[in-house]
This record gives sequence, structure tokens and C-alpha cells, in this order.
Amino acid sequence: FIPTGSSWLNLIERWFAELTNKAIRRGSFSGVGGLVVAIHEFLEASNRDPTVYVWTASAEAIMEKVARCKAILQTDH
Repeated sequence: FIPTGSSWLNLIERWFAELTNKAIRRGSFSGVGGLVVAIHEFLEASNRDPTVYVWTASAEAIMEKVARCKAILQTDH
């Protein structure tokens, strides 16, 4: 199962941006092998100190924002 929701895709896009900024963009690779090594080194470094994402908003606060957005979208312009 591969989720296709936008929130999941945003996380993946952010991860690839971090990979690019921290490992790939700064490097000069003579071939694919060097690029693969750089990616593996980035993964190993990232996995040494993993962090858990913690929601800072309550479910109620999120649902209030959703309700406000729905109200705005349903108004006549």
C-alpha cells in the first residue's frame, strides 16, 4: 500500500529536498557509484539521530480551521 494523499506526498517532497540540499547539490560525482555512496551516507547520518514528528495543534484546533475553510469556500463571491 502506497498512500497518495497530499500530506504524505508533502513529507516525501520535503525529504527529497533535504537530500538534495545536504548531500547531492554540494557534491561532485564522477559517476553513479559516487552518487549512490553519497545517498547512503546521508541515510546513515539521518538514521543515527531520528526524530519523531509531534503534532502541536489539538484535533479540535485543526477541525476548527477546517470548518473555517469550508465556510469560506462555500460562500458566494
